Amino acid sequence: MSPSSKGALALNVALIGAIVLVFVDGFAWAAGWIGDRRISGGDVIAAIEYNGGSHPGYRRAHTKGLCFSGTFDANGAGAALSSAEALQRGSIPVIGRFSLAGGNPLAADGRNVFHSMALLLRTPDGQEWRMALDHTPIFPVADVASFVELQRATRPDPATGKPDPAAMKPFLAAHPEVKAFQEYMAKAVLPSSFANATYYSINAFRFTNAAGTTRTVRWQFAPEAPLTGLDKAHLDMLPRDALFKEMIARTARGPSRWHLQLIVANPGDVTDKATVAWTGPHQTIDAGTLVLTAVSSEETGACRDLNFDPTILPSGIGLSDDPLLAARSKTYSSSFTRRAGEDPGPSAAAHLVRERAR
Repeated sequence: MSPSSKGALALNVALIGAIVLVFVDGFAWAAGWIGDRRISGGDVIAAIEYNGGSHPGYRRAHTKGLCFSGTFDANGAGAALSSAEALQRGSIPVIGRFSLAGGNPLAADGRNVFHSMALLLRTPDGQEWRMALDHTPIFPVADVASFVELQRATRPDPATGKPDPAAMKPFLAAHPEVKAFQEYMAKAVLPSSFANATYYSINAFRFTNAAGTTRTVRWQFAPEAPLTGLDKAHLDMLPRDALFKEMIARTARGPSRWHLQLIVANPGDVTDKATVAWTGPHQTIDAGTLVLTAVSSEETGACRDLNFDPTILPSGIGLSDDPLLAARSKTYSSSFTRRAGEDPGPSAAAHLVRERAR
């Protein structure tokens, strides 16, 4: 072999080795073997359990819940923003779940925490739009690392039932967005019913219409029922299952309704931080009506084995640049996987549904 041939061969071997090294390094980084270790869904679940304890067989977050079913009646106006079939004129079935924040399935309802709605819209073409919504327009943290820190800092002291001030003070100093959220929750109305709360997407998403135009959108379900609030000064006097009993009784009397309002971002709106609300006038489209017609316990309802991962989206709706979306997906998946391998825990609302049926 000539010297030039040997040199060419050596160069080719070096190039192949470099390419292999790049792939190996990339795989090792993705696996968390090198570089800063990324936070997994399991890490988030561990932090939630550190805060609220372990309850095998239940969802790790928003543990106490109630299934519901109904329809979403789209009026077609949402098609201006997205080609998703769920927003074309027509009616599709809905499976959903109401819940309260926290990891204790037997927790009292009298807490100033998220009231939440989860939804699954499945269209005739087999596509799914899953949502996990809260009754606040903002979230306390903007990234997964801060969420893990929040769970650790707010772990209740067994002696007082409240977070340790020694842990909270430095955490709040480092996270002014959490302090701002606490101040918001202290002042905001706490809905007296699941039926009269507005539920927000929290994160932003990208909507693309049939013409190929993409806009960034947040959405909310605004109730037809007028908002009334719980007495925050006496939440500890609210019966343990008051909100769930009220929703079961209300549904027995008739349907509850919410309007899906699509809110289009203005230039300059923050789209990658769920801690920042959009303020001022925005283009808003009423895209249809969610009609809730029945509730059931998780033993008998269709919601128990559903993972309401908000990144499962139909064609025409995509993820934004908000990093919380990927973190939520990983966490929901980890929670679902663990729950699937455990004996299902009894629904806290099961006896309430049975009592109402008698």
